Amino acid sequence: MTPPHHLEIKDLSLSRGGKRLLTGLNFELSSGEWLHLQGDNGVGKTSLLRVLCSLAPPDQGGVFWGKQNIQDDLPTYLRNIFFVGHKLALKEELSPVENLRVECALMDVHASESELTDAIAHFGLRGKEHVPLGILSQGQKRRVALAKLKLARAPLWILDEPLVALDAPTVVLFNQLVQTHVTAGGMVILTSHQAIEFGCAGRTLVLRS
Repeated sequence: MTPPHHLEIKDLSLSRGGKRLLTGLNFELSSGEWLHLQGDNGVGKTSLLRVLCSLAPPDQGGVFWGKQNIQDDLPTYLRNIFFVGHKLALKEELSPVENLRVECALMDVHASESELTDAIAHFGLRGKEHVPLGILSQGQKRRVALAKLKLARAPLWILDEPLVALDAPTVVLFNQLVQTHVTAGGMVILTSHQAIEFGCAGRTLVLRS
């Protein structure tokens, strides 16, 4: 993994549709740590992740990568994060391998055909690498989206409800992947309504309006 990184959220407040969601939020995350954001529906978890991905501005406060506000050098920050949203961002007419190939092009990551198929196989989809995504179940599509993580090179993973529609064996595979990433010096921020425990350094932060 690359040299240690540090993310800090300082005095962050945000609203959506004129409703104040979060006020004066502060937290930090360093290399080798994960953070589980938990809270009731509508409290602002997804909105916060959008701010962390620079997809929406906060009302006040800022997001700092190292000691620098991410807005001061956004291209560098974006190269260091990888986001998997609740919406899967997959093309139904493409196969799992083709979807991962497109994602690698967007990430500017070179991956061999064997790396693409291995990423898909990791999540139990061996034999389905070349079928149209549209015929797969919702849980299988979620697995294809998570297979992107096997190919991501960014140190900070930002994941919005990654466990939705996953069966218990797949949750175990996901947990193993996160643990490997974190213990190698990576960082993970995720939302989930389920209990989270990866067996490595991390914590849960409960968000309240």
